[in-house]
Amino acid sequence: MERYILAVDDERYIRRLVEVNLQRAGYRVGTAEDGVQAMESIRRERPDMVVLDVMMPRMDGFELLKRLKQDPATAEIPVIMLTARAQDADIFRGWQSGVDMYLTKPFNPMELLAFTRRIFEELKAPSGARRYEL
Repeated sequence: MERYILAVDDERYIRRLVEVNLQRAGYRVGTAEDGVQAMESIRRERPDMVVLDVMMPRMDGFELLKRLKQDPATAEIPVIMLTARAQDADIFRGWQSGVDMYLTKPFNPMELLAFTRRIFEELKAPSGARRYEL
């Protein structure tokens, strides 16, 4: 089964970079420019993962993450935060809010792919297995 990932970023270049690299790795990828557009897409298409920027117009990534984690229908969708917000407070807020991985820009696309694969592999792990062991 082909995994579907939604890449959410207001910068077209970053969306395209994420999209191309994930597609080359065999994933189906959709994109959204901001949190509002992403929420509509998530409700409609139910992605297997979301790669999410923080600083975006209309609805930022932290607000979208909060809404996803509060909704039982979307709470289990893994989220990788991919953002220029690299302050300790931002990273801590992301972890507290339920991100599965927090990557800062500039980023290495191979690192994004490695974490994406790891998260999907851990989702297949038997119940009780430790998740996100690095």
